[in-house]
Amino acid sequence: MARTQDVILRRKVDNLGDVGDVVSVRRGYARNYLLPQGLAYAATEQNRRLLEQERAAALMAEDRDRSKAAALAERLDGISITFSMLAGEEGKLYGSVGPRDIASKLGEDGYDVHAKHVLLVEPIKALGVYSVAIRLYPEVEASVKVWVIKEEGE
Repeated sequence: MARTQDVILRRKVDNLGDVGDVVSVRRGYARNYLLPQGLAYAATEQNRRLLEQERAAALMAEDRDRSKAAALAERLDGISITFSMLAGEEGKLYGSVGPRDIASKLGEDGYDVHAKHVLLVEPIKALGVYSVAIRLYPEVEASVKVWVIKEEGE
C-alpha cells in the first residue's frame, strides 16, 4: 500500500515547494493539513487545469492592479501638498509629519494612498520642502513634494 500521495501546491509551502509544483508527501500530511488548508490539490489532470485557470486569473488581477497603480502614480507624480505646522525659531517643528499624515492629506485631495505606500525613512521634523517617494506597486513609484511651512500664530 502506497504511503505517499502526489499533490499540486496552490501556495508556496516552506521546505516543500512553490506554487504549481507537484510533490510527493505522506498521505496523512496531505489529507490532514495540505488539502483542508487549501494549500494543495490532489494531483489529478482536472486539478492541473483548475490550477492553470487560477494562475491565469491571478495574472490578470496583477496586471489590472499594476495598471491602476501606474495610472495613480502618473496623477500623483509632481504634485505638492502643504502642511502648516507650529515651529520654533530655528525652524524645528513642535510635532512631525509622518507617512500617515501624508497619506491622509493625499486622501483629502482625492488620491487613494495608504500610509504603507509612503516611503519616508523618518518623520519630517523641520520646516522645508521635501521630495517624498510613494510606492504604489513594486516598480511603480511617484514623487510628491511636501511643503512644511510655519503656521502663522498670534
